[in-house]
Amino acid sequence: MQFKKFVVCACAAACGLAATSSFARDILRVGTEPTFAPFEFLDTDTKEFSGFDMDLIRAVGTKAGYDVKILNMGFDALIPAVMTGTIDVIAAGVSITPERANRVDFTTPYYVSGVSMLIHKADAGKYKTFADLKGKKIAVQIGNTGAGKAKAVPGALVSAFNTTSEAFMDLLSKNADAVFLDRPVLAYYLKNQEKAAKVLTIPPYIDDAENYGFAVKKGNKALLEKLNKAYADLKASGEVDKIYKKWFQE
Repeated sequence: MQFKKFVVCACAAACGLAATSSFARDILRVGTEPTFAPFEFLDTDTKEFSGFDMDLIRAVGTKAGYDVKILNMGFDALIPAVMTGTIDVIAAGVSITPERANRVDFTTPYYVSGVSMLIHKADAGKYKTFADLKGKKIAVQIGNTGAGKAKAVPGALVSAFNTTSEAFMDLLSKNADAVFLDRPVLAYYLKNQEKAAKVLTIPPYIDDAENYGFAVKKGNKALLEKLNKAYADLKASGEVDKIYKKWFQE
């Protein structure tokens, strides 16, 4: 009688383990290089990976049925890591280029980057493209792509600063008519500076537009389809827009 009871208990335990295993979620190993705010960075307070990419890949991965694990590695190591199976996905503000597309497969693009401009709201109807700033004062950050764009504007008076904050201050104080910088940097600035957001705006114009996408191993069609479907569902539900608004303002 005792033996029978033991057998029943053992069977029950085994069945319970099998049930638990059947419902276990696979781990989605996501590689990132967390020094590219506001897309990915290490939050000094929570010690967690934070940013637009991190929120989005967690949402997409969860929707696709995975538990998401973020791994920190150098940017140059990301594509080799996904190619060799060390990680499953790259989420690191990666621009979709023909060269990279030969080595990995990209998901549906989730962000359009490129150089844009920040101007006063009162000038929104006046400055719609870079060419409209002909002969005007433009603030830039030294070494940024926007500096080259500003120098190409005929007659523009270009002021170059070491930091983006100095360029923004030049615009706020009306010493400049525009700031040329990467669009996500401009949008992140407005999101975090309430005073600036009241008087400044970003026109729709983007130069040298680049699409960002998540990357998976070449030929991993099953994972790619899962991620794309999850993203499409989140986009349709409005969740993607919520994440966007958390990090950017335009």
